[in-house]
Amino acid sequence: MSPTLPMPFRPTRLLVLSGALWALGGCSFAPAPAAPEPLERLPEAFAEAESPGAYTPLRWWEGYGDPTLDRLIDTVLAANLDLVEAMSRVEESRALAGIATADLLPSLNGSASAGRSSNPNNAGFGRQIAALLGGASGDSTGAMPDSAAAAPPDRFESTDYSASLALSYELDFWGRARNDREAALRDLQASESDLQSAVLGVLAETITAYFDLSDLRQRIEVSREIVDVLRERAALTQTRYDRGLVGSFELYQIRQDLRNTEAALPQIEALLHDARGRLAVLAGRYPTELAPLLAETRLPSDPFADLPSSIPADLLWQRPDVRAAGLRLESARFRVGARRAELLPRLSLTGTLGLQSAEADGLFDLSQWFSNLTTGLTAPLFQGGRLRANVRAQEARWVQQSAAYGRTVLTAVAEVEAALARHRLERERFAFLTSQLDEASASVDLQSRRYSSGVAGYADYLDALRTRLTVQSTLSAASRDYALSRLGVHRALGGSWLDGAAVPPAPPTASDGPAGGLDASDSSDAPAGALDASNHSDAPEGSFLP
Repeated sequence: MSPTLPMPFRPTRLLVLSGALWALGGCSFAPAPAAPEPLERLPEAFAEAESPGAYTPLRWWEGYGDPTLDRLIDTVLAANLDLVEAMSRVEESRALAGIATADLLPSLNGSASAGRSSNPNNAGFGRQIAALLGGASGDSTGAMPDSAAAAPPDRFESTDYSASLALSYELDFWGRARNDREAALRDLQASESDLQSAVLGVLAETITAYFDLSDLRQRIEVSREIVDVLRERAALTQTRYDRGLVGSFELYQIRQDLRNTEAALPQIEALLHDARGRLAVLAGRYPTELAPLLAETRLPSDPFADLPSSIPADLLWQRPDVRAAGLRLESARFRVGARRAELLPRLSLTGTLGLQSAEADGLFDLSQWFSNLTTGLTAPLFQGGRLRANVRAQEARWVQQSAAYGRTVLTAVAEVEAALARHRLERERFAFLTSQLDEASASVDLQSRRYSSGVAGYADYLDALRTRLTVQSTLSAASRDYALSRLGVHRALGGSWLDGAAVPPAPPTASDGPAGGLDASDSSDAPAGALDASNHSDAPEGSFLP
């Protein structure tokens, strides 16, 4: 009876089957995108946006019109260590995204080996060969034949050379690797938004410290002038007291005002050194290195009153923290799909192609090729509940990110409204103090003329001069506060207020889900407490949850 030959292996059948499975492998278990409830009630414009204007620079700090500030910011952006740290986090996220992308691709490894083996004929591999040779003599027990001519050698030796390529690939049938990749890409984009947040924060700290420095310098100068006036006024009062023209109370009152002003000067100078130190740290320099750049600083004399007449709420999407929160919500959503896919079997392909020879010279003989192609299916049968716990944990993170996103949007709207209101009120305060300074200057001129004509005394002139200097110091602080209120609007809006064409797009909605994702109206596969915007019947009042 002829032996039955095995069915020849046809790799094409396996490839066709794998291709069919790949074509069907568009499944994704990521839940449908769902926006937090506060986004549905987002106003179209902010209530406090009311003054006309068309200020739209991308380098928005140039609106202060201060070349020294512009040079300082360029220095800070080039050397700030916080930004270096934030940029390295972006590179880390980019590398992690590359790792996640690599899981979608086949892995190819090359290997080469050379080996020589030597085995006795009565043990191990040598015994097996000896038994086979002994079978030819008719000994059914496999014992060694007695004939010396038929006796095998005492040792069996062999040499083997091989070189091969090994290919392995997991068919992402359930979308596990694709969802992990999408999540990693969203994390990368969120880290880029974090970098923009860091830039905005560094700019705000730099501008604040710069205007603090300018205000403190001006206040020190004015305070010294007030001290000079009070000393002259105290000397005049002392003379009048010696003549019996005034009582001791007036003399003591003037001296007390003088001592209070003198005592405040060291405190202001300490704040000045603190502002210099803050700027030096922001610029990545030592204070002495930054001193030449800060030799001349100033406050805006009339800080801008040109906010746009209507600021759309869509500008919130240019806030880096809002974008980052939305992207992290999307990342958590995709990771839910990836963890769900881990509950299902994995299909993998492995293949090897190489050359093998007993002689080194024959290693590159193409007739010495060998190959192997296999497919494998791995299913998680029992993991002690670990995989399902991973799914529940990731679903909980998804809900957390949705709540964080809604809170970030609400906070952003509140900050913009507060910043716009503060800018309006600081502008009014600045206008009032400017008028007060004009009136105080007019009073000084009047008292100077009255003293020159002999109608009023010199003390009246000194009192008027002191009042003007006090108002001037208050106006300096008001100018700083007004300029920083403008900064507050920039920071609340994430930079400048651009025209509509330049506004970044809003975060993804339900129509932007992954291919094969669940429909937004179907929440049957969503996690418990998932944020489906179409269903809020079970949510507690004020909750973002459905």
